[in-house]
Amino acid sequence: MSKKRETKVIELFAGVGGFRIGLEGASDAFKTIWNNQWEPSTQRQDASIIYKARFGKEGHCNRDINLVKTEDIPDHDLLVGGFPCQDYSVAASLSRSGGIEGKKGVLWWQIYRILNEKGECRPNYLFLENVDRIINSPATQRGRDFAIILASLADLGYTVEWRIVNAADYGMPQRRRRTYILAYKKGSVVAEKVKNIRDWVLFEGVLSTAFPFVQKSNSEYEFDIEGSIKEVSDNFNKDKKETPFGNAGIMVNRHVYTVDAEPKYDGPRQLLGDIIVDEEFVPEEFFISDDELPKWQYEKGAKKIHRISKEGFEYDFSEGGMAFPDYLDRPSRTMITGEGGSAPSRFKHVIRTESGRYRRLIPIELERLNMFPDNQTLHSEVSDGRRAFLMGNALVCGIVREVGKSLYRFIYEEEPISTHPIEMQRAKQPTLELSLFENEEEKVIYTAPKKTIGLDKMKHVLIGLVKADNEEYFLDGIPTKIYYTGKTKHFPSTIALNKLFYFMPYIKGKGVKDLYLIKVARIGTKAEIHPTSKDDEPRLVFDLELIYQYPDYKPIQPNIFHTYKDTTLLAVEDK
Repeated sequence: MSKKRETKVIELFAGVGGFRIGLEGASDAFKTIWNNQWEPSTQRQDASIIYKARFGKEGHCNRDINLVKTEDIPDHDLLVGGFPCQDYSVAASLSRSGGIEGKKGVLWWQIYRILNEKGECRPNYLFLENVDRIINSPATQRGRDFAIILASLADLGYTVEWRIVNAADYGMPQRRRRTYILAYKKGSVVAEKVKNIRDWVLFEGVLSTAFPFVQKSNSEYEFDIEGSIKEVSDNFNKDKKETPFGNAGIMVNRHVYTVDAEPKYDGPRQLLGDIIVDEEFVPEEFFISDDELPKWQYEKGAKKIHRISKEGFEYDFSEGGMAFPDYLDRPSRTMITGEGGSAPSRFKHVIRTESGRYRRLIPIELERLNMFPDNQTLHSEVSDGRRAFLMGNALVCGIVREVGKSLYRFIYEEEPISTHPIEMQRAKQPTLELSLFENEEEKVIYTAPKKTIGLDKMKHVLIGLVKADNEEYFLDGIPTKIYYTGKTKHFPSTIALNKLFYFMPYIKGKGVKDLYLIKVARIGTKAEIHPTSKDDEPRLVFDLELIYQYPDYKPIQPNIFHTYKDTTLLAVEDK
């Protein structure tokens, strides 16, 4: 029997779990034992709420990482995180912080702090993500920020390789360019395999085998990052107009070898049209009305606007036109945090449906563009706008998966196996995998009304008999339900559907207790709830949402002949 493989992972700046999903999709060996997600700019911690709902509370930390003590973070093998892009310059030189201190709130220095304070127990491997412009920032000192990061890791004993990857160049459904950084501690399995730095970057390394490329001609460059971290911050590439870093490279003992890479890929590709759900599943609020359409066309179109600055300077602001609607036969444009909301915008995605209508992308489609599992961000407490924001901040899970597979091969010298693959083929109808919640100790609220609905006791309520084979379905605690009546021949002759507001299921021997809002009345089948019944005969069907529960069951005397008679909620309470 082969030895069990396990790589203990901690995930910083975890968001809704992109690194975790990608790594678990690469191999079962990657075990996330601790994670931190804190959003300092908002009181609501939506990402943390979703992370806990999907992965459980164990090991989850929803505190400002600046306040988390290193000893509270368990020892681990791999540290991952998409740290924010900020100004990394060194503000002061203090012995108490290992010789450097970053500006307050600059989260790179929290990664450094954890690694530094872990000492000999610091992880063998790092896997970090940032925006593509990090190798070129700041504008006044090109490449300084990246040089600070590389020098900091070198001083902690790490060999570092990096690569800027556009996900669409390797068959993924979104054009999203990001910098991926891998670091290997001296003495680790992977660090010992780095022999020739040029060959490692071009052919042999973890990133070059995950994402093959062709080197651009005349792009090789080698140099050393010299001086203390403070000196690097003050002097690196000073007065130069271009960064010395290419989009691929490696650093060993502060010596840098770098090139510019052109992707080499001839495998399958996903396009925007491949991730779109059927039009019938799209809520009406995502469609653009005829009245609003001209506003969207204006935002997307080329324009030249005469403006006057606060100082009184006059100038012309111009911008080119954008595709409207977005092309379905290409990878999507880069998603940003402002993707949500119905207001017309230049940057939001808009597609044209088969019926000819225009609409925005729904959250499940935004998740698919980042290759997340369907409905990863679905939660009763999180709005569609916030779901879009979270996806705009997220990474592409497919990139993490491919890097994870490559890293596994280098560490264990065998092919990885995962029982949590990222599904490339999606069901056209959005679904939520409820088994994700099965390990929760507390009662999980799967769905809750997003608006408070006051109980109007004079509104009409339909009391429907629940047959024995359907009782368990109505008692399972999930607040969204479908109720079907008898077959067509048993339909009552007249039903005033416009007067119906509530529904209460009658459970034999108990009575009524649960009050549902009737959201939709339609024609459907029993097979919607019981597929094995193969009963496709038309029935009257109600889509329901639980809004209130009485403390105890109220016994009533059901009468099949009075089933569709007008009954008010007040009459039920008086029984």
